[in-house]
Amino acid sequence: MTTAHAKGNAPSSFSSATGRGTDADTRVLHQILESLEDSKAEDIVSIDIAGKSALGDHMVIASGRSSRHVSAICDELLRQIKEAGYGNARIEGLATGDWVLIDTGDVIVHVFRPEIREFYNLEKMWMTPELGDETLH
Repeated sequence: MTTAHAKGNAPSSFSSATGRGTDADTRVLHQILESLEDSKAEDIVSIDIAGKSALGDHMVIASGRSSRHVSAICDELLRQIKEAGYGNARIEGLATGDWVLIDTGDVIVHVFRPEIREFYNLEKMWMTPELGDETLH
């Protein structure tokens, strides 16, 4: 699992922590994190979900200050992904700007308004430790 709360932490910790990401995975993740930082997204978290989900290898969660800010962050991110040659990402929720989901294939990006993010708390769900064969009673 990789998390990043400070600028520049996630790309380097991704490559060293997982050791299984391809150069393309690393580049698209780096491009996404850089775009979010440039757009002044807040509380950016990157979670390694490889092996935990067939949805993708990484999940990135960030917040915008308002619906307008969330939409602007996502518009810019989509433009940069396309210009970098990663193709057209699938997107949901851009019209309302409360919770926008961008699926690039290997990286899933969620951008929330703060109160929506707090309500759904995706970080808690995806960052729980794996119990393996142990059970809780």
